[in-house]
Parts: sequence; structure tokens; C-alpha cells
Amino acid sequence: MTASFDQQAAPLRKRYAELKAEQPKARIRNLAAQMSVSEMELVAAGCGEIRSTRLREPAQDIFKELGSLGRVMALTRNDWCVHERHGRYEDIRAGKTMGIVLGPDIDLRMFFGGWKTIWAVNDGGRSSLQFFDKAGDAIHKVYMTDESDKPAYDALVEKYADPAQQWPGVEPRVAKPDTTAPQAPPELRSDWLAMEDTHEFYGLLQKHNLSRLTALRGVGADLAQEVGNDLAERMLTDVAERDIPFMCFVGNHGMIQIHSGPVKKLMRTGPWFNVLEPHFNLHLDTTAIVSTWIVNKPSKDGWVTSLECFAENGDMIVQFFGARKPGVPELSSWRELLAGYCPLPLAA
Repeated sequence: MTASFDQQAAPLRKRYAELKAEQPKARIRNLAAQMSVSEMELVAAGCGEIRSTRLREPAQDIFKELGSLGRVMALTRNDWCVHERHGRYEDIRAGKTMGIVLGPDIDLRMFFGGWKTIWAVNDGGRSSLQFFDKAGDAIHKVYMTDESDKPAYDALVEKYADPAQQWPGVEPRVAKPDTTAPQAPPELRSDWLAMEDTHEFYGLLQKHNLSRLTALRGVGADLAQEVGNDLAERMLTDVAERDIPFMCFVGNHGMIQIHSGPVKKLMRTGPWFNVLEPHFNLHLDTTAIVSTWIVNKPSKDGWVTSLECFAENGDMIVQFFGARKPGVPELSSWRELLAGYCPLPLAA
């Protein structure tokens, strides 16, 4: 490390140690916010028990080799929800701007436009690969477990270690002005009903220059209707009791991570409602949910129904579907469950 690197890192290590002593259970993400710095800067500085090595960009090169690590834990989160899934990185495709992982356990959609630094992290003996955006916020993390291939991890870190190890810069995120239309046009409904694939929805929003919530509010209650903000917890409890396999999507601007399957073990801890399976953990801050919708979209395979939760700023916190593959109709048990929550009938 250079002298300038240590000049940047030393004050962060000192302040972090003071805060950690006061709040021993606080997460690095929360301490970074209190310090008005990014999580990535605390990782780079080696705060607490962290020992970090910067890896060479781009992230796509490293992503293509994650399958060599064997069974790991993949973590993606936003401010209000954490999604952890154990498995192997399989069927990895990482292009210039987008990528996909389509394994039976780890199922990801990557949007590489804002990705920047990559770090190999040893935090008190726990090894991981951590991917951050230009502002220093975490996009995705890959944690080694007892089932992982540690020699393969060491080899990957050695292969991609950046020889310079310079202090990383950050680019503060600038909020973009909202230029979307304030209300949905009448044509939205006919275009919505003409969809043959749920993936066409994003194009529909672009065509009409709408935010997701504006579209939901304007399309009609048989296609999207608002429900109580306690429904996510109720739905998870019901699918666990009825053994209904479902899909859970959690994402941020650079990644979406998906779980498919049933769950059984649920637990509330303060504001967090948790799914605690050996292979899948979900931590959902239900106090952050200010808007919840049941959404009904047509497809070639029949109607597809989802439960969507939103934060105060309009961002999606989490999205749930019944477990399904393209070409397969929606599970009737899932459809009946969500339809039963609706005050008004859904289009069918």
C-alpha cells in the first residue's frame, strides 16, 4: 500500500473502531452511513477485522469464473430487503452491459452499467468477493462456505489481484429528476391486455413514459389493485403453511436475485420478517413498505399474478410470483391465494 493509501485509510479505521465499540452489533453498511462514507471505502481501508484486496476490473471476467468456487452463498440486497441463496454459479453469461446466471439454485440478472470495484475480503476469517458500484455501494456479494472450494478462491484472487492497490475513488450518485408522466394514458390498458410475456412490461413503461407505480394506479383494479401493507408477511405465512412454491425477486440497480421453491421456517425479529431456510434466507423490513399491489398480467401461458411491495421513494422492495418456468401456466394454488386477498375480482 502507498503512503497516500494509508493517509486515506487510517482515519476511517480509527472512526470505524470507535463506532463499532459503541455499537458492536451494527453492520458495516449502517456504520458507513453514520460516517457519511461508502461501504466500499470501509472495505478498502481494512476497517475492523477486514483484510481486503482490490481485484482487476471488469467484473464480467471474474463472474465467468465463479463456478469454480463450488457451493457458495450469493447475497443481493437493497435498503429494505436482503436475499441470500446457497448454491453454485452455473450457466453464467456475462456480456458488456448485461448478464445472467441460470443455475437451479443461484438465479441472477446482472446490469453491469454502474458496476466498478471488486474486492476479495477476509472479515474475521470469512472470505468473500464483493462487487461495488461507482458510488461505493454494494451490488452483490459471494461468500465462501464450508462447502466451497477454498483453493479455487485463492487462485482466483491471485489471478485477478490488482498490482497497483491504489485508493479507490467514488462518484457520488446524483438523483435524476423524475420526468415520467404523472398519470397513465387510456392506451395503457389495451397495451397491457395485449402482452404475451411478462417481460414486455418494462417496454410498456418506456413506451408510455411511466413509473411502475403510476402504471399500477392507472390500469384498472382487475389488472392491478392496492392491498394492505401487511400482506407480504401474511402471504409468506400462507405459502409456508400450504407448501406453495413461489419465486422471490430482490434487487438493486445492478442486480436482481431470485429464489424459487417452497419455504417453511419463518421468524420475526423486530422490524424484520425473515425466511430462514438452510439454502435461502430473506430479511424483509416490513416497516419500510408503504405500498403493496397485486398485479395481474396476461401471457401466452395464461394470467401471471404477482405481489409487489414498494418503499416511500417508489422503488420496489421485493416481488413475489408463483414458481413457474416459461411455457408453463401459473400454479393454480398461487393464483387462488392472491385472488383471495383481492377486494375486487381480477381479470381472468
